[in-house]
Amino acid sequence: MIKLIKIFFWGLLISFLGSLPLGTLNVAAMQIGIYEGVRNALYFSFGSLLVEMIYVRISLIGINWLQKQQRLLKIMQWVTFGIILLLAFGSFYAAIKTSGGGQKVNGNPYENINISRFLLGAFGCAINPIVIIFWFGWSTVLFTKKILEPVSSYYNSYIVGIGLGALAGNCVFIFGGKWIVERITNSQQYLNWVIGSIFALTAIIQLIKNLKSKSVTQNIKEVIDKDFNLITEKQKV
Repeated sequence: MIKLIKIFFWGLLISFLGSLPLGTLNVAAMQIGIYEGVRNALYFSFGSLLVEMIYVRISLIGINWLQKQQRLLKIMQWVTFGIILLLAFGSFYAAIKTSGGGQKVNGNPYENINISRFLLGAFGCAINPIVIIFWFGWSTVLFTKKILEPVSSYYNSYIVGIGLGALAGNCVFIFGGKWIVERITNSQQYLNWVIGSIFALTAIIQLIKNLKSKSVTQNIKEVIDKDFNLITEKQKV
C-alpha cells in the first residue's frame, strides 16, 4: 500500500511540475477559461489529461510498437505546427478585436471552433508527440530506480497520479488567468498579445524541430540511451 501511494505521488509531482512551464495546452486552457468560463476550460483539461494518461500507458507497455510508427509521428509533428500557428493568429486577432479603454468586444480566438471542448483538448494532446517522449523518459528513470515496477496496480496508481497532477497544473493557469483578467484593466488584450507571441515562438521552435533530420523515434531512443548511460555511471561510482 505504501508503495502504491509513493508511486501515485511521484506521478502527481512529475505531472504537476511538467504542466507549469508555458505550453500549448495549458495556455489554451487559460484562454478558454477567460472567454468561455471555468467549466469549458476544465472540459478541455479533462480531454487532454485523458489522452496523456493513455499515452503514458502506451509508453509503459507498447514502446516497441511506438518506435515503428515513424511516419505517423512525423505527420503528427506537422499537424501540431499547423495548429499552433493557427492559435497564434487567433490570439493576435483576438487582441486586435479587443477594444481599448477597458471596453471589451467578442475576441474569443476559439469562437469558430464548434466542437466539444473535451474533444478539442483530447485532440490537442493526441497530436503532440512530445508528451510521449516526456513520459517515456521519466518512466524509464522510475523503472531503473526501482520506484516503478511492471505491475498492473502500480501502473494504475502512477497514471491516476499523473492525471491529477496535470489537472492541478492546468487549474493554475485557468484560475490564474481569470484572476488577472478580473483585476487588470485591458488585461484580455494584453494577455492575447502575450499568448499570441508564445504560440508564435512555439510554432517557430516546432518548425525548426520538424525540419531537423532526427525523427521522433530517434529522440525516444536518445532518451533511452541517456537514461541508461546516466544510471550506469552512477552504479560505477
